[in-house]
Amino acid sequence: MLRGIFAVQSALYLGTIYGLSKSWYKNPLTKFSIKDDTHEWLQMDKLGHVYTSYQIARHTAAIYRKTGISKKQMLIYGAISGVIFQTPIEILDGFSPDYGFSPGDMVANVTGSAIYLGQIALWDEVRIQPKFSFHYTSLSRVRPELLGSSRTESWLKDYNGQTYWLSFSPGSFFKGSGWPLWLCFSAGYGMHNMVSAEKSRSIEMGYIPYRQYYLSLDIDMTKIKSRKKFVRTIGFLVNSIKIPAPSLQFSKKGVSFKPFYF
Repeated sequence: MLRGIFAVQSALYLGTIYGLSKSWYKNPLTKFSIKDDTHEWLQMDKLGHVYTSYQIARHTAAIYRKTGISKKQMLIYGAISGVIFQTPIEILDGFSPDYGFSPGDMVANVTGSAIYLGQIALWDEVRIQPKFSFHYTSLSRVRPELLGSSRTESWLKDYNGQTYWLSFSPGSFFKGSGWPLWLCFSAGYGMHNMVSAEKSRSIEMGYIPYRQYYLSLDIDMTKIKSRKKFVRTIGFLVNSIKIPAPSLQFSKKGVSFKPFYF
C-alpha cells in the first residue's frame, strides 16, 4: 500500500507540475531570478501558501496512517509532502520572467507543514485548524485578467474575496471545562480594494486597500462522533472549510456585524 501511495502521489505530482508549466506560465522560461514579493497583496497570498501546505500535510498524513507505518514516519512523510509538492512550483516561478523565485513563499510553505507537525508533536492532536472561506466580489470585473474572468478563476485569484481562519475549541485546551469539542471560535484575516498586487498601484487606480479581521464561530467536523466511516471521512474533508456563520468584522472603517459571512 505504501508503494502504491508513493506511485500515485508521484504521478499526481508530476502531472500537476507539467500542467502548470504548460498553462500557468504565459512566456517561455528564462534565466533564474529571485523576487521579494512579501509586500504584495497585503500578504494574503502568503497565507494561501501556509493553508495549502498545511492541508497537503494533513491529508497525506491521514493517507499514510492507513499503511501501518509508525506515527513518526507518518508525520514526517506528511510534513515533507506539504513542502515538496509546492517547491517545484516556486522553482518554476524562478525561471519565469513574470514572477521570480519568492523566499517568502518558501517560508510560508514550510510554516504550513510545521503548523501540522508541531501540533501533533506537542499535543498528539490538532487543536488549531487553519481554514478557508470565499465570497465573490465585484472587484474581479475591474481587472478580470488579474482577479479572474470567471467564477472559478475568481475563487483562485481574487484575494479580496478570500478569508483565512484559525479555528479552535476551548474544550481542547481545557479538558475539564465541559465545552463541546466541536464548537470553535474562529479568528480570520482578509482584505479589500486590492486591484493590483501593489498597494500603491491600487491607490493610483482610485481604490483604498485595507485589511479586515474577523471573529466568528465555527464547527470542528472531525469532533462530531459517528460510527459510519463515510460520515467521518466527509467530516475530515469538509473540515478544511470555515462554515458560514455570524461574524464580527474589524477594519479601518470600524466594527460591523455580518449575520452570515463566508
